[in-house]
Amino acid sequence: MSLQTTSLLLSLLTSLGGIIGYIRTKSLPSIIAGLSVGSLYLLSYLRLRNNQPYGVEIALFASLVLGGSSIPRAIKTRKTVPCVLSVVALVGMLVFGASLGR
Repeated sequence: MSLQTTSLLLSLLTSLGGIIGYIRTKSLPSIIAGLSVGSLYLLSYLRLRNNQPYGVEIALFASLVLGGSSIPRAIKTRKTVPCVLSVVALVGMLVFGASLGR
Protein backbone atom coordinates (compact mmCIF):
# COMPACT_ATOMS: atom_id res chain seq x y z
CA MET A 1 0.00 0.00 0.00
CA SER A 2 1.42 3.38 -0.97
CA LEU A 3 1.92 6.28 1.42
CA GLN A 4 -0.77 8.21 -0.46
CA THR A 5 -3.29 5.43 -0.01
CA THR A 6 -2.38 5.03 3.65
CA SER A 7 -2.79 8.73 4.40
CA LEU A 8 -6.11 8.89 2.54
CA LEU A 9 -7.40 5.80 4.36
CA LEU A 10 -6.34 7.18 7.75
CA SER A 11 -7.99 10.50 6.89
CA LEU A 12 -11.27 8.77 6.17
CA LEU A 13 -11.06 6.52 9.25
CA THR A 14 -10.27 9.27 11.73
CA SER A 15 -12.82 11.68 10.29
CA LEU A 16 -15.52 9.02 10.25
CA GLY A 17 -14.57 7.98 13.79
CA GLY A 18 -14.98 11.55 15.03
CA ILE A 19 -18.36 11.85 13.36
CA ILE A 20 -19.54 8.52 14.80
CA GLY A 21 -18.28 9.53 18.23
CA TYR A 22 -20.28 12.73 18.03
CA ILE A 23 -23.43 10.96 16.84
CA ARG A 24 -23.24 8.35 19.61
CA THR A 25 -22.33 10.59 22.55
CA LYS A 26 -22.85 14.19 21.36
CA SER A 27 -19.20 14.72 22.25
CA LEU A 28 -17.77 17.86 20.65
CA PRO A 29 -14.17 16.81 21.47
CA SER A 30 -14.72 13.63 19.44
CA ILE A 31 -15.79 15.42 16.29
CA ILE A 32 -13.21 18.20 16.67
CA ALA A 33 -10.34 15.78 17.22
CA GLY A 34 -11.50 13.36 14.53
CA LEU A 35 -11.92 16.02 11.88
CA SER A 36 -8.70 17.80 12.88
CA VAL A 37 -6.53 14.70 12.68
CA GLY A 38 -8.42 13.61 9.56
CA SER A 39 -7.63 16.98 7.98
CA LEU A 40 -3.94 16.55 8.74
CA TYR A 41 -3.95 13.14 7.05
CA LEU A 42 -5.86 14.62 4.11
CA LEU A 43 -3.32 17.44 3.80
CA SER A 44 -0.59 14.81 3.87
CA TYR A 45 -2.34 12.85 1.11
CA LEU A 46 -2.64 15.96 -1.08
CA ARG A 47 1.00 16.88 -0.57
CA LEU A 48 2.16 13.34 -1.32
CA ARG A 49 -0.03 13.12 -4.42
CA ASN A 50 1.41 16.39 -5.76
CA ASN A 51 5.01 15.51 -4.84
CA GLN A 52 5.22 18.47 -2.46
CA PRO A 53 7.50 18.49 0.57
CA TYR A 54 6.49 17.53 4.11
CA GLY A 55 3.69 15.12 3.18
CA VAL A 56 5.19 12.26 5.17
CA GLU A 57 6.10 14.51 8.09
CA ILE A 58 2.55 15.85 8.36
CA ALA A 59 1.17 12.30 8.39
CA LEU A 60 3.67 11.28 11.04
CA PHE A 61 2.69 14.32 13.11
CA ALA A 62 -1.00 13.37 12.79
CA SER A 63 -0.17 9.84 13.95
CA LEU A 64 1.77 11.19 16.93
CA VAL A 65 -1.14 13.46 17.89
CA LEU A 66 -3.59 10.58 17.57
CA GLY A 67 -1.34 8.25 19.54
CA GLY A 68 -0.61 10.87 22.19
CA SER A 69 -4.28 11.20 22.94
CA SER A 70 -5.43 7.61 22.51
CA ILE A 71 -2.63 5.40 23.84
CA PRO A 72 -2.75 6.71 27.45
CA ARG A 73 -6.56 6.51 27.38
CA ALA A 74 -6.42 2.93 26.04
CA ILE A 75 -4.06 1.90 28.82
CA LYS A 76 -6.21 3.59 31.46
CA THR A 77 -9.69 2.51 30.34
CA ARG A 78 -9.03 -0.67 28.32
CA LYS A 79 -12.08 0.19 26.20
CA THR A 80 -12.42 -0.75 22.54
CA VAL A 81 -12.39 2.68 20.86
CA PRO A 82 -9.18 3.99 22.46
CA CYS A 83 -7.50 0.66 21.75
CA VAL A 84 -8.50 0.80 18.08
CA LEU A 85 -7.33 4.41 17.83
CA SER A 86 -4.04 3.41 19.40
CA VAL A 87 -3.53 0.68 16.83
CA VAL A 88 -4.35 3.10 13.99
CA ALA A 89 -1.89 5.64 15.42
CA LEU A 90 0.85 3.03 15.82
CA VAL A 91 0.37 1.81 12.26
CA GLY A 92 0.64 5.39 11.03
CA MET A 93 3.77 5.99 13.10
CA LEU A 94 5.40 2.82 11.77
CA VAL A 95 4.49 3.41 8.13
CA PHE A 96 5.32 7.08 7.97
CA GLY A 97 8.25 6.90 10.37
CA ALA A 98 9.87 4.12 8.33
CA SER A 99 9.45 6.08 5.12
CA LEU A 100 11.41 9.02 6.56
CA GLY A 101 14.49 6.82 6.71
CA ARG A 102 14.45 6.21 2.96
